[in-house]
Amino acid sequence: MSRWKVVVTDWEYPDLRYEEQVLQHEGIELVSAQCRTEDEVIEVCRDADGIINQYAPISRKVIESLSRCKVVTRYGVGVNTIDLDAATESGICVANVPDYCMDEVSDHALALLLNGVRKISVTNEAVKKGVWDYKVMQPIYRLRGRTLGLVGFGNIPQALADKVKPLGLKVIAYDPFVPEQTASERGVALVSLPDLCKQSDFISVHAPLTPATKGLIGREQFRLMKREAYLINTSRGPVIDEPALIEALQEQRIAGAALDVVEEEPIRPDHPFLSMESVTLTPHAAWYSEESAREMRLKAALGIVDVLIHGEFPKYLVNHQVKDRLSLKSGKTAYDLTHYSLAERGS
Repeated sequence: MSRWKVVVTDWEYPDLRYEEQVLQHEGIELVSAQCRTEDEVIEVCRDADGIINQYAPISRKVIESLSRCKVVTRYGVGVNTIDLDAATESGICVANVPDYCMDEVSDHALALLLNGVRKISVTNEAVKKGVWDYKVMQPIYRLRGRTLGLVGFGNIPQALADKVKPLGLKVIAYDPFVPEQTASERGVALVSLPDLCKQSDFISVHAPLTPATKGLIGREQFRLMKREAYLINTSRGPVIDEPALIEALQEQRIAGAALDVVEEEPIRPDHPFLSMESVTLTPHAAWYSEESAREMRLKAALGIVDVLIHGEFPKYLVNHQVKDRLSLKSGKTAYDLTHYSLAERGS
């Protein structure tokens, strides 16, 4: 019988072959579930040594029910499904995978920006309906010389800044936690949020969802934006005050929006965005490529191995305060993923 039990609370992949490659190699029992509620998580996880989580709630109630858990890792960057304070109080390490999709998300944001500038979606629909006329695009303005404002300046928006510079865009950013030198090294000016809203022709949102960032872009910010401003969000839906955005679009106070995320996912069939020509939607897909999905899943599993097998803090530890409660070794500086196969199951 395995010494360790790890539960995947919920997942949306064809199988768990990457997680199995990592955990079974270390003799760890892997149990999969599709939990939706706190009670379902408690039932399957109460005796788990480790948890891999996607969307199921890892609340204080859940954490206080765990008798053996030492580590919770989450697929992806955000950890808003996990009560970090409760985990820290219980001496549980929480880890994420913050670096698995930097190229994918920054590429997706750039694609949404260029689509908005050149109105590709608009003309595609027009041509398919038999309208062969460039005037359906009017007005379009030249991209070069315009300003992109980045809300948040972590790894992904830094990558986006590097990608848009050759297009002739000026880039500014709002992030109260980033040193001036980090921005200046990329030729980016740090500004206040009001100044970013006033100056930007395009605004790309990259802030994590926290109590402080919920509704960060709201009515006050929309009132400051240019009428031709175009808003892009590839972070989390609730960072934008959705009723305020709908109002700004309906009143034509901004030109349009491109959203990979919305407040409630999947989007409701009666949502106003679905009938707005000025809104482009993608289904929370910015993170995705075959390579990024593999990397995310392997690294989530390796975070479990760090703690249970190696007695280390996970490489991507989120709740650093837990170090005061545990006597684990420092985590490794990098993961070597070359040992893990890309082959399809059964091939």
